[in-house]
Amino acid sequence: MSIVAIVGRPNVGKSTLFNRLTQTRKAIVDKESGTTRDRQYGKVEWNGQNFSIIDTGGWVLDSDDVFEEEINKQVKIASQEADLILFLVDVNTGITDLDQQIANMLRRSGKPVIVATNKADTFNMHPLAAEFYKLGLGDPFCVSAINGSGTGDLLDLIVSKINDKPLPEIEENVPRIAVVGRPNVGKSSLINAFIGEERNIVTDIAGTTRDSINTDYDKFGMKFCLVDTAGIRKKNKVNEDPEYYSTVRSIRSIEDSDVCVLMLDATRGIESQDINIFSLIRKNRKGVVIVVNKWDLVEDKSQAAIKTFENAIHERTAPLTDIPVIFSSAVTKQRIYKILEAAKQVYNNRKAKISTHKLNEILLPIVESTPPPMYKGKVVKIKYITQLPNTSVPSFVFFCNLPQWVKEPYKRFLENQIRKNWNLTGTPVNIFMRAK
Repeated sequence: MSIVAIVGRPNVGKSTLFNRLTQTRKAIVDKESGTTRDRQYGKVEWNGQNFSIIDTGGWVLDSDDVFEEEINKQVKIASQEADLILFLVDVNTGITDLDQQIANMLRRSGKPVIVATNKADTFNMHPLAAEFYKLGLGDPFCVSAINGSGTGDLLDLIVSKINDKPLPEIEENVPRIAVVGRPNVGKSSLINAFIGEERNIVTDIAGTTRDSINTDYDKFGMKFCLVDTAGIRKKNKVNEDPEYYSTVRSIRSIEDSDVCVLMLDATRGIESQDINIFSLIRKNRKGVVIVVNKWDLVEDKSQAAIKTFENAIHERTAPLTDIPVIFSSAVTKQRIYKILEAAKQVYNNRKAKISTHKLNEILLPIVESTPPPMYKGKVVKIKYITQLPNTSVPSFVFFCNLPQWVKEPYKRFLENQIRKNWNLTGTPVNIFMRAK
């Protein structure tokens, strides 16, 4: 599939155009300069032709932005990767020094370039685009990303300049693994360590990642869609619009995932916000793997210290304690592939099917020896057990005479018995009581 990269200086409307062309709201749009930092990929379909499009951060030089170097590096990678570059400029401000610098870089790249003059919201503004002939990159093309004016003609021009490469075969049921956690626990570093390249910007500053970035992983016989998310802060600490939208997208990523890798900071232990995120994962009935990152910075790495840490985690996540806990370091790559193995196992556990015969053979004797408590002198008798088909997580139905009188403590007992006899580590389990 052909790749088109949108490049330009900050605040010319790259993310707005990306959302318009992909017909999504994946990219965060804000008036604040430097909102977009990482490369964001999307798919565009137009007149039966498909291509991939990349949204990039604004190209800047000699600014006060601490992310300048990393953003520019991401822009260069996107430009090298692309078959066609869409150079976006602002028709209202005309040519700036940054536009000239970007034009010089694009001329040296040797890639075909389309100059799109954005914010031409009315036809009266189209004559202003003539100034951009000075860039020496061909005819400027007027568009308005905000109202969609000219974007259809722009897409016609793009598909006429790219090769109609066939779409790669999309394999269905590829697990979606969302890496989530508080800010600055090492989520982007872990994704970069997995794929072996600087896919996402990494700094020591909390809140570096803003968009939720999808990355395809296909190595060592494992295929995943890895999702790097922005750090989720407490509500009272979110005081900027981009950070609010980042948090919303992180929560959406949890909702859309199959398994969540919840990352903790080994130097800080498990905190209340970690439990809040865990509760969000549990509420959405997602599989979970807990990763204690930055283990290389901990002095005491004894088995006793590991056991103490695990116990502290399980105490805070109770009653769900059947969760894989991995002590890792994204910087040294210590045990990072165990994380993928655990995530794959949790995904398989979510899809586990247990035969009705086995369920009844093993669980009915346990139920008979430890029956549900009597309620108002009535005896609850469980006669039959089966697993529901086509559910997102393993769900079991216990048929009995008085289902309304079976309370939560006994349901947790039944869940624990199921977990003891079958490997359902990391995945939630649903227990339903029904009239026989």
